[in-house]
Amino acid sequence: MYVEGISLINFRNYMKVDVDFNSRVNIFLGKNAQGKTNLLESIYICSFGKSFRTNRDKDMINFKKDKCYVGAKIIGKDVDKFIEIKMETDKPKRIRINKIELEKNRELFSGLNVVIFSPEDLKIIKDGPYERRNFLDREISQLKPVYKYNLNRYNKILLQRNNLLKNTKNIEENRQLIEIFDFQLAKIGTDILMEKIKFTEKLSIIANRIHESITNGEEQLFLKYISNVDISSKNKKLIEKSFKEKLKKDLKSDVFRGNTETGPHRDDIEIYINDIDSKIFASQGQQRTAILSMKLAEIDLIQEEKGDSPVLLLDDVLSELDSNRRKYLLDTFKELQIIITSTDTIDLKEFEGLDKRIFYIENGKVI
Repeated sequence: MYVEGISLINFRNYMKVDVDFNSRVNIFLGKNAQGKTNLLESIYICSFGKSFRTNRDKDMINFKKDKCYVGAKIIGKDVDKFIEIKMETDKPKRIRINKIELEKNRELFSGLNVVIFSPEDLKIIKDGPYERRNFLDREISQLKPVYKYNLNRYNKILLQRNNLLKNTKNIEENRQLIEIFDFQLAKIGTDILMEKIKFTEKLSIIANRIHESITNGEEQLFLKYISNVDISSKNKKLIEKSFKEKLKKDLKSDVFRGNTETGPHRDDIEIYINDIDSKIFASQGQQRTAILSMKLAEIDLIQEEKGDSPVLLLDDVLSELDSNRRKYLLDTFKELQIIITSTDTIDLKEFEGLDKRIFYIENGKVI
């Protein structure tokens, strides 16, 4: 799968631009703040329906305009698609696939799978559990549309339960309704937990294999899923039972806090390098390599699940990798479509012999 071309109107600093991509390596060069990351963002939203940089659609509209447009032609293994996204400052976002408008944006399953690696990804290790939960939710949703559906349902029930907790003065008066919410949370939450556990285990195995290759066997990478529900049995029925029991046990403290503290929305993953917690003890170089290994492992998982290759987006990260890591990356994944952004300092000799196209970006113009 690859992106054949993209058209942007009033998107970030692009007033109007059309870009035709090579099906393999694409290199976008330019100084900082010229629009390189904006271009990757436009591709990303054609896959996920939202940005990896902001939760507000209006942030992507040129500040002098009141609407913007993204149109991308996708060439897939079995079907070609034309994805269009229109955003306006005072209206909901509209998405069309092959000229057919989606009734709800969350129905977007464009068939375009992307893996992005950017300097911001260090947050997955360095920051709090939210970043790691968001990473898992985003990647599993791309692989399993039903997971995204369950996650939306879970969050709605969680919101209803929390609203009830905040307004509950007498538990007994609301116990029946709380028990209904608990039953629903445990049932859907267990499905979510099972997928997260399975994904983390697969990701750990593949990422470790990649990490050993990148580090010449000097380092091993291990991911561990951490839950406040007893998941040790890995048995769906037992996990659901444990989930219900913990919700019941923690009800009084939940009412006191006005929040539900049990469930996958409070879980985390721990990332170890040579059995050492990477968040606390790893150097920034080790952390960056660990994240790179995890991101590249996603490619294998997407290929396994979808039977097609994703598009790899590399946002100004090659300069932060040493020559061995860059060579591993380009040699291993040269059969994918790779879209690279970098400053003018990149050594183009490293790309000799690759099927490539080179672009220069300056102030929202692409040459």
